Amino acid sequence: MATGTGLSGPHADAEVIEAGAPLYEARGALILLHGRGASATDILGLGYEIAPEGVALLAPQAVGHTWYPKSFLAPIQENEPWLSSALRLVEWLVERCLAVGINPERIAVSGFSQGACLSTEFVARHPRRYAAVAAFTGGLIGPPGMNLHHEGSLEGTPVLFSSGDPDPHVPWVRVQESARELEAMGARVEVRQHVLRPHTILPAEVEMGRELLRTAFDGIQQ
Repeated sequence: MATGTGLSGPHADAEVIEAGAPLYEARGALILLHGRGASATDILGLGYEIAPEGVALLAPQAVGHTWYPKSFLAPIQENEPWLSSALRLVEWLVERCLAVGINPERIAVSGFSQGACLSTEFVARHPRRYAAVAAFTGGLIGPPGMNLHHEGSLEGTPVLFSSGDPDPHVPWVRVQESARELEAMGARVEVRQHVLRPHTILPAEVEMGRELLRTAFDGIQQ
């Protein structure tokens, strides 16, 4: 099912594909954010592979197939207003989950590439205890040398950073910097480096994501 968000900004007409368990009866939710040039349908393929049974899948579609126009390493203002609009869309999805009784501890966020950057940036800007965060080839948004510090606590949220090194779009140093910042915010961070891995998600990474979410949702009741 696809539903309009009713939001303003560049992603005001974004649609959201819902799959997995129905949101109103799910034991948890997984928000999935696709990469540049990809689609909500694409990232749902990952969701089907990593989400435990009984979890709702929410995959928004970026307008124009991109969450923001320039590199995540560009000055923040050069990616506005698209970046703020994308972050507000993710916030709206979290609010939808809360409205049906799914608390933050049962909401996970995951993405690949540009979607991984958006996932990481969202939880840093909206810190609380989430079920889990899985960032496949991504990191906090902002130019090299920028202070990546964010206020607030992630309260033990399990976070996976998994990326290739080198990667044509995401420098390994930014993955490391992002991991350190989220750890400083109280997350339980795991970092996996895949030497000479192409810009994709390996089967081993899918398995890591599956185990992360299985552990995160273990014991959660409807």
